[in-house]
Amino acid sequence: MPDALADSSSDVPTPDSPDRPTWDIFCRVIDNYGDLGVCLRLARDLAQRGAQVRLWSDDLSPLSWMQPTPVEGLACLPWTDSARAAPGDVVVETFGCDLPERFVAAMAARAVKPAWINLEYLSAESYVERSHGLKSPQFSGPGAGLEKRFFYPGFSDRTGGLLREPGLIEAADAHVAHGAAAWLAARGWAPAPGERVLSLFAYPHAPLAAFLDALGPGWLLLLCPGAPQQELPPLLRDGQRAIALPHLSQTDYDRLLWSCDLNLVRGEDSFVRAQWAGRPMLWQIYFQDDGAHGPKLEAFLARAMTGSPAPLRARWGALSRAWNGLAPWTPEAAEALRELADAAAHARAWRAELAAMPDLTARLQAFAGLSSGA
Repeated sequence: MPDALADSSSDVPTPDSPDRPTWDIFCRVIDNYGDLGVCLRLARDLAQRGAQVRLWSDDLSPLSWMQPTPVEGLACLPWTDSARAAPGDVVVETFGCDLPERFVAAMAARAVKPAWINLEYLSAESYVERSHGLKSPQFSGPGAGLEKRFFYPGFSDRTGGLLREPGLIEAADAHVAHGAAAWLAARGWAPAPGERVLSLFAYPHAPLAAFLDALGPGWLLLLCPGAPQQELPPLLRDGQRAIALPHLSQTDYDRLLWSCDLNLVRGEDSFVRAQWAGRPMLWQIYFQDDGAHGPKLEAFLARAMTGSPAPLRARWGALSRAWNGLAPWTPEAAEALRELADAAAHARAWRAELAAMPDLTARLQAFAGLSSGA
């Protein structure tokens, strides 16, 4: 999987090009870069499948490290410049970001109306299957006459699925089999003899001290950029060490996940990539003041742990709740971190179950009325 950089200066062919459909993807950066990360992966995957893609964002600065080389067919452009653009064949409004009114008016003025899709957040909750595909006709305003449709990523055939590039799992397995140790060593991140390796990408409120107590000795912690790079090192226990990592391209972040014995991830983008890594994973869900993150975590645990041995379900549930501040730390939670063999086997089985379903990009192309090969 080559590194890829959106080329903000390249010209996208005209939207009416008959041989290559044009996609416009809109993303606003709110408080983290996870939304932009999801949009970038989708945009790149579409471009590599033959589409012309324009990714419009109000903050393009993270692209300098997310993908440092150009991608043919992909242009990343400032949100404000969309006011002068002719809409393409498919317009994707991500995470309820609300399109610019002038762009919506231009959509409505097209002789052939574009497919207008609202890409929603990922969840395993039951409402996703009920809501996926719902339509919202526009009866007034600049988009009068258009129809917006809602596309929900998810973990079943009744949802939009998960982002998965062609060849991703094969690349992950080849890396684990032949390249993980060398890849870590080449970057100065190699474990000492007998050490296991984990990656940690966490929100500032993560319970780091309790986690390190439960983790025990014999671990190298690779800390992704964020508050834990400053907060965690003074808390290290005997037999633990940490290395602060630089910002990684999305491709290298995937390789990091493939190279570790355990991955701690947060939000949505890293959460999905950790599942494709097929390694034990601990998810820190995005905290919500109304407590909605609790049921969202439980819905995922219920779906992802189905079919796993009862002791593993109990241990991993206890660990997940404790890490997310939804339950106290218990011996059962700590045991989950010491009994990773069963978790590793289940992670591979869960990945295989997910991989048996069509990927999100293919489903989105079909949803928009385009073949997956378009």
